[in-house]
Amino acid sequence: MVVKVLSPSFSNHIVLEKKLKELYPDSVFNKEGRRFDEDGVIEFLKDADAAIVGLEKISRRVIDSLPNIRIYAKYGVGLDNIDTEYANFLNKPIGWTPGVNRRSVSELALSYLLALSRNVFFTSYLLKSGSWKKEGGVLLSGKTVGIVGCGHIGEDLLRLLQPFHCKLLVHDILDKKLVCESYGATQVSIENLLNESDFVSLHLPLTERTLYMVDFKFLSQMKPSSYLLNTSRGNIVKESDIKRALENDVIAGAALDVFEEEPPTDLEFLSLKNLIVTPHIGGNAKEAVEAMGTAAIKSIAEYFERP
Repeated sequence: MVVKVLSPSFSNHIVLEKKLKELYPDSVFNKEGRRFDEDGVIEFLKDADAAIVGLEKISRRVIDSLPNIRIYAKYGVGLDNIDTEYANFLNKPIGWTPGVNRRSVSELALSYLLALSRNVFFTSYLLKSGSWKKEGGVLLSGKTVGIVGCGHIGEDLLRLLQPFHCKLLVHDILDKKLVCESYGATQVSIENLLNESDFVSLHLPLTERTLYMVDFKFLSQMKPSSYLLNTSRGNIVKESDIKRALENDVIAGAALDVFEEEPPTDLEFLSLKNLIVTPHIGGNAKEAVEAMGTAAIKSIAEYFERP
């Protein structure tokens, strides 16, 4: 049995490597940290029986080119990079555990909320350049936080915000009445959420519906004093539009952990003074990485051990 691991972070994680090799000693890892295009994925996986996939694109063409692979296990939570419909049609299961890294992402979102409200990052930048500017911002407590997408991570952020007594607004395509009742939130239209929120935090999957959902029109509906947070998927936000919005003070600022292209190359955009950026670390707390990897291994083991 040959299991191959595409993800560089899984491949270089000592604990996960050991766990997988205990079950499948012939496992192969992407130790060089290669970023695969479709042709690279096909070449790397050509003699595999199972694959552990991170952010690599598993398209119909890839699936058709790899007839020997019996299961794809997802290392992570989003499935937007995998043609799940086609894989299921061919009876090739996708091993996936939803919400396994929810606390890792929700804690990063909370840290953004605190840092933005209290001016932590912006005053830090100034001080590092020799400017002593005491601007302590405002309290997060009592502010209005809008959560767009209230799945596992959005709900966990609601949970973490309870001690701050914020006004909590939720927008989701599903009825979130029970979640809202549990955390004192209100489900509203996207227009109401944007008009009222001091902070808008995105927790959405990437779909045809959400692709570039956050454009200049979306941002123009936010309050000029408000902030946008994105810890979900980069292509939900149209970067040229948020760049224009930040340059023209349409909103006060933004915090982004994900980007259209990773790593991003627009240094002018990254250097904007009212923008906080991190290199897609939301789901990568040490505990979350191990949990995601263990879940992927478990899905493969359960598939091959079933009668």
